[in-house]
Amino acid sequence: MHSQLLTEYIEEIKSLANPLTEEKPVLDLACGNGRNGLYLLENNIPVVFADVKEQALAQVENSLLLKSYRSQKELAKLWQVDFESNIANDNPSILQPGSYSAVMTFNYLHRALFEQLKGSVISGGLVVYETFTVDQVKFGRPSNPDFLLKKGELNSIFSDWKIIHSFEGIVEKENGLGDKAIARIVAIKP
Repeated sequence: MHSQLLTEYIEEIKSLANPLTEEKPVLDLACGNGRNGLYLLENNIPVVFADVKEQALAQVENSLLLKSYRSQKELAKLWQVDFESNIANDNPSILQPGSYSAVMTFNYLHRALFEQLKGSVISGGLVVYETFTVDQVKFGRPSNPDFLLKKGELNSIFSDWKIIHSFEGIVEKENGLGDKAIARIVAIKP
């Protein structure tokens, strides 16, 4: 199941990523099984599925073969990329400036990538970001502070953008089996 955050902001994303006007695609950064990007495809929004794991992209590719996605398959691109290694090796061009109408990221945090992520979004474009906060240690994994947002960190990172949605707190897991501590933001690039 895709993130409810996308359902709430689908019209804003559609207005930015219309394949008929040759607008820029949406980047599904660290896409995993592609559940969020596939939801965008269902809405005829072009998506670049990016992940370090070959098996994750293979799963997305298998989903694209299903009858329900066949007509949107041309709107999808798969990109196997190790963002962390590229950043560590000072690759300044891993995310090209102004390449995407929106970037969405769920359950992934690599702080060194934020400036490139912000730069890769077109003016007036969106970022949709959700990941775990330091309070997640109360509920289980992840528990490494490198993968957990500090209180107010996400809002601080996007303080120079127009924040149209912000939340930080405890929510029930999608499967209903316990809680998780997250921060989410939807912001428009000036």
